[in-house]
Amino acid sequence: MNDHYLKKLDRVTAILTQLQSKPTVRAQDLAAKFDVSIRTIYRDVKTLENAGIPIIGEAGNGYSLMDGYKLPPVMFTKQEVLSFITAEKLMQKFSHESLGSHYQTAMEKVRSVLRHSDKNLIRDIEKQIDVYNHHPRSEDTVKNVIPTILESIADKTQLIIEYKTVDSRVTNRTIEAVGVFFEFNFWYIMAFCTLRKDFRQFRVDRILQILKTQNPFSQEYGQINDYRRYSNGEKTRVRLLVEKKIMGHIVNSKRYYGIIEEKETEHGIEMTFETEWIEEGFPRWLITFADYATVLEPESLKIKVRDIAQDISKKWK
Repeated sequence: MNDHYLKKLDRVTAILTQLQSKPTVRAQDLAAKFDVSIRTIYRDVKTLENAGIPIIGEAGNGYSLMDGYKLPPVMFTKQEVLSFITAEKLMQKFSHESLGSHYQTAMEKVRSVLRHSDKNLIRDIEKQIDVYNHHPRSEDTVKNVIPTILESIADKTQLIIEYKTVDSRVTNRTIEAVGVFFEFNFWYIMAFCTLRKDFRQFRVDRILQILKTQNPFSQEYGQINDYRRYSNGEKTRVRLLVEKKIMGHIVNSKRYYGIIEEKETEHGIEMTFETEWIEEGFPRWLITFADYATVLEPESLKIKVRDIAQDISKKWK
């Protein structure tokens, strides 16, 4: 069998896997994924149909497997099995506790369809991989909180939450969840708050109770990253001149505080931010590397940082 037919066999098998894993697959997407022409994808789909695979659809509309059609368990390569082991280790340390048990049962199902040799591979190698996480996990008051949130997003129904704020006040909110994200060792919900008539983020471990309602919402909110980048809150423009040697220590946190531009100058890195946290969050972040930074604007930020530094100085006398 020559190289052309081997490549086609691999591609046709991969297309079948795509059909098994997604409700609908477009020829354009398959062509881009495998770097071939759309006409080649049409021929590959025809090959599957000729082999007796009941594919529904036609060129231009997307393809899917006939509902109820069952295929034998997929076979995994050795590299894929090793990736499962590594992913499992990461999930054990960084996944939210409400997802952990579900992931564990999912992995048990994956293990059940592995060949005997691959099961031995897992047994021999899984103790040789570890992930060290120095941040203790937060404990949730509510069981299965993230699955409940994700179900509400899929069903497009509102949630009612009892929430403990950072200053320990308890408030009840009706929200329409956009998505969840993990940042700085905590899980958050990004949601539209019907009380504030605006988008807010809520830390998952501060949710005391959660109720999935039958109240639908019709608004299409798009992707979660759209709301994390572009919030509707009032923003203040900040410009800093930062020494190059400290840049490696703020490379991750600068995105959180609204970096929009940075350019290198002969005196250091000029950084421009648009931030909503000019009163508290931003100046307290800046104080952590203030000896390596100069505030170019606004003047009020200089005063705020100076006041914080003076308070610290008084307490440490």
